[in-house]
Amino acid sequence: MEFYFPTEFGEQLAFCSAAFTALAGFIMMFAPGQAFRLLGLQAQEGRPEGFGEGRSMGGFYLGFGLSAIMLAQDWIYMALGASFAMAAFARVISILSDKGSNLVNYLLLVVQIALAALPLLYVFGFIQT
Repeated sequence: MEFYFPTEFGEQLAFCSAAFTALAGFIMMFAPGQAFRLLGLQAQEGRPEGFGEGRSMGGFYLGFGLSAIMLAQDWIYMALGASFAMAAFARVISILSDKGSNLVNYLLLVVQIALAALPLLYVFGFIQT
């Protein structure tokens, strides 16, 4: 079995979104403390459940990203894009209702919108080349 890297530009962008998702998941899974610090979170002392949740979330991102890379199907890319679009929508709700209007939230919102847009633009045919 050979490693498949897409030849079309649009699919390469979707692939990059999946690769970034897998990389973020890998970091969250194997270095949850650093991931929490980067996101401005912290686990409570003496309670390993926080790290367990961070690792679990990282495993989900890693599995989803790797699945999109290995399967390279439009429906998988659509699911990846739709998931990040809903995550971006949830972040907007948080910014508006949780008084979360800060730089980190806005930067993460831009990242989530980009990670949603890349696969969705490819799947819906806006990027052809």
